[in-house]
Amino acid sequence: MEALETAINYWDDALAAYTSVSVGPLAVTTGDEAQFCEDLQRLVDQAYELQEQCELLFLDQVNTSCYTCGGPGEYLVLDLLWTRGIPCVRLVVDQRSVLFRTDSSNRMYSELHSAVTSSAESFVADLREFEEFAEFFPDVENLPLYQAAKAHFESGGAIPYRTLRTEMVRCSSDIEFICKLHCIRLALTAMFREKANWYWLADTGRQILTDILIYGDKDPKDLLIAYEDMLSFLQNEDNWPQMEQELSLKGVKAMTLYDILLDYIIMDAFDDLDMPPSSVTAVVQNRWLSNGFKETALTTAVWSLFKAKRRMLRFADGFISHFYAISEQISPMMAWGFLGPDEGLKDICHFFRDQVTGLLVDMFSFQKCRYSTVQELSQDILQLMKNRADGIGHKLKTNLCDVVQ
Repeated sequence: MEALETAINYWDDALAAYTSVSVGPLAVTTGDEAQFCEDLQRLVDQAYELQEQCELLFLDQVNTSCYTCGGPGEYLVLDLLWTRGIPCVRLVVDQRSVLFRTDSSNRMYSELHSAVTSSAESFVADLREFEEFAEFFPDVENLPLYQAAKAHFESGGAIPYRTLRTEMVRCSSDIEFICKLHCIRLALTAMFREKANWYWLADTGRQILTDILIYGDKDPKDLLIAYEDMLSFLQNEDNWPQMEQELSLKGVKAMTLYDILLDYIIMDAFDDLDMPPSSVTAVVQNRWLSNGFKETALTTAVWSLFKAKRRMLRFADGFISHFYAISEQISPMMAWGFLGPDEGLKDICHFFRDQVTGLLVDMFSFQKCRYSTVQELSQDILQLMKNRADGIGHKLKTNLCDVVQ
């Protein structure tokens, strides 16, 4: 486009030099030169038309593969040649050649040839650089699973959600987030049809929570008891209707790992930590109190909060009750990690948060996950979960070793 624009500017200047009447007598006096002027005008008109078509092409198609040098209507060749000893310029557009003399302005066209050649080479180099970023602009038209979700949404199909996390997971629009959420739910449902994946998640969660408590110098015994009680509750399918009823009251729209664990439990907990009650921050930030007193006061405040919540439960021994039992063990220490002065524990807590947030971003990424089939998306998400879990485990083990030493 830059080379074409440069050429058009030169041709306009040349045409103006032959047709202007404001500088004296007309320069065109022979039939050959009159024909040349007519050919030049036709050339300028065709060049402007080509420029408009190219602009529309680049507006409609982000992918540079739509530009193919050598195809009909998609190339422009400008070259200097000699005809019967007279220098001429040849322009080829859509396999049609326009040839005209340059004896009266040979130097201008030599400069034109040099400028256009340089610009064209630069343009090709720019295209090669742009190809490096092609992976960031996936061809969503070739992603059947995502397209099916999009068609379902556009046809009025319901894709319920509890919270829009479009910006957090770096989706380009709310519609993209909702359609990807639909795909992720299908993939997670397929993933946990295999018992091995369910057992892996249960074992990994137990290990991570235990290591976090141990790092914080806490006894994990009560946590492990509450965790096993939760697993027993989940494995009993008779509890599922009641569990769905409980969670629906909390705004949870689907019984998937994303909706329950990632969105409702973990991300809401992180959101709460971003806006702790003023009574809590007042205690934690009080420089006159010892760290031990601050931690005890914070733990008491968290336990009091869960005690109050328990009194409002509709099902005393349901899913939420089991969830609170686990939270009572892990939440005080996590709160102390995020809000307290222990830099080591703070680092662990923030690392855990970054890994969970990173997992969500990867799950909603066209580059990290294949939104082509349910099976492929399920495989990619499972691998992402394992990679993040390995990273958390390695971080905890490394820091535990440093504490022991």
